[in-house]
Amino acid sequence: MPVVDVDADELRRLTGHEEKSDDELIDDLFALGLEYEGETEEGELQLEFGPDRLDRLSVEGVARSLRYQYGDDRGVYVPNTNDPDWTIEVDESVPDERPYVTGAVIRGVDLDDAALDSLIQLQEKLHATMGRKRAKGAIGIHDLTMLKGEVLSDDGRDGHTITYRGVDPEGDRFVPLDSDAEMTPAQVLTDHPTGETYAPIVEEYERYPAIYDEIGLFSFPPVINGRRTEVSTDSRDLFVELTGTDQWTIDRMCNVICYALDARGATIEAVEVAYPDGTLPRPDFEVETKTVAHERIEGMLGVDLEVEETVDLFERSGLDADIEDGDGPTAYEVSIPPYRTDVLHPLDLIDDVGRAYGFNELDPRYPDVATVGGRHDRSKLEAAARTSLVGLGFEDLLNFHMISERENYERMGVAPGTPVVGGADPVTITEPYSEDYTMLRTWALPSLLMVLENNTHRAYPQDLAEIGLAAGADDDENTGVAEHRTVAAVLARHDATYEDAKSRLASLCGDFDVDLETPATEHPTFIDGRAAEVVIDGDTVGVIGEVHPQVLVEHDLELPVAAFEFRLDALA
Repeated sequence: MPVVDVDADELRRLTGHEEKSDDELIDDLFALGLEYEGETEEGELQLEFGPDRLDRLSVEGVARSLRYQYGDDRGVYVPNTNDPDWTIEVDESVPDERPYVTGAVIRGVDLDDAALDSLIQLQEKLHATMGRKRAKGAIGIHDLTMLKGEVLSDDGRDGHTITYRGVDPEGDRFVPLDSDAEMTPAQVLTDHPTGETYAPIVEEYERYPAIYDEIGLFSFPPVINGRRTEVSTDSRDLFVELTGTDQWTIDRMCNVICYALDARGATIEAVEVAYPDGTLPRPDFEVETKTVAHERIEGMLGVDLEVEETVDLFERSGLDADIEDGDGPTAYEVSIPPYRTDVLHPLDLIDDVGRAYGFNELDPRYPDVATVGGRHDRSKLEAAARTSLVGLGFEDLLNFHMISERENYERMGVAPGTPVVGGADPVTITEPYSEDYTMLRTWALPSLLMVLENNTHRAYPQDLAEIGLAAGADDDENTGVAEHRTVAAVLARHDATYEDAKSRLASLCGDFDVDLETPATEHPTFIDGRAAEVVIDGDTVGVIGEVHPQVLVEHDLELPVAAFEFRLDALA
């Protein structure tokens, strides 16, 4: 989950509540869904939150949410935007792989050290989340006073222009940030640390993306900006440009930045993006609307609300709500501010109402039905299996069910669509927020190895187990997805062997009075000759073995690891 470092004093100043103690702020933030994770060495609060609220990736966004919670601000706020003086011309030579651009001019911003650090953190957090590590969207922020744009005159417009176009890899030279030498774009990718990091995004392009002013090349997106336009605490006017593979994504990233700088007292000035087939005014501060029924809000939250109270709760969430006309059931047309990228469904609006009401204020009660719930047989089986695994010395884990293709397949040596445990075709997410979570995992062993990788500083032995969801694409299912509960376990220690894993697996099967067989098999994650199928009551349901050294090296593990994984329902 994203973690943002927030200066508590800065948060108090931006909210206007200097009287709040750190503990009070932490409680208020928890009510918003932001969890306190500790402090940095500099004493800043570390806050973890759901990746849907990208507008809270900065202290300015967190302060905005708190002001709504406190009732200091209400309803949708859209910054005033001055008329455009700058145009971004999109040349036909722009690489087809990265054709979109957007931007804004920011004037009169007061960038002290705290504000500049917050802006840099927001930029990098947006890159890591919505921008997919710059592959889908990348942000460049420049000192406007260092740009020189030729005056537009062909069509009679006044103003200045910069150009987004393609450049030959060995073409025009510029001085990138953190360098004193002029480089071509190709040299940046091989000779500059930042260039080496982001080279995989563009190195296969025939022409690289580049942004020019009248002086020359000053930005090489998505890799690095030029040193000439570097932003400092002395900068007062900024030019923000974003390039990417999707117009919607970079427009929303731009909105989050504009709102953060507006909170610092800056003035937003529009720019015109001149594509070959038309011109777009940017930033895109259009307010979208969605409709939700009053009855559905009450039913979902389990409380009775007056119409006026519901409108008030919407406004305290930073939304506006108009009661729809008509003789039917009461419904609201809800206006959504441009910085909210997370509102995709009426349920998202109900969640906002619930947070404004206070989830801690909801009274638990039995549903109005004629039956009393009980534990499902599958849940009983899972609980019993967990108890047995803990009794065998394993530490019980709960990991995310979502993962990336690289973690699920590549780092485990498994190819998708192969007939081995973990080799099922992936169930992918169409528009994931992060490239770290792009699919449902097909098995749980990659999750356990990721935990071991993150725990190399901990003492050994580390015996870990998890019972959780695994899924694969399956056309025979009416949903197109085949799901099952899986049992996975690892033993990481200097003397871990196949026999250690099998003895624990045999004990587990003995607890459930099922027959276990382990005929030899081959699996790319395990060492040849040290791997076997898990056959329970005659059915092949999993795999067991010693993890291959290549997989261990890939996960920076220096001790042997023995592991097994099989379907939970085999124990029933």
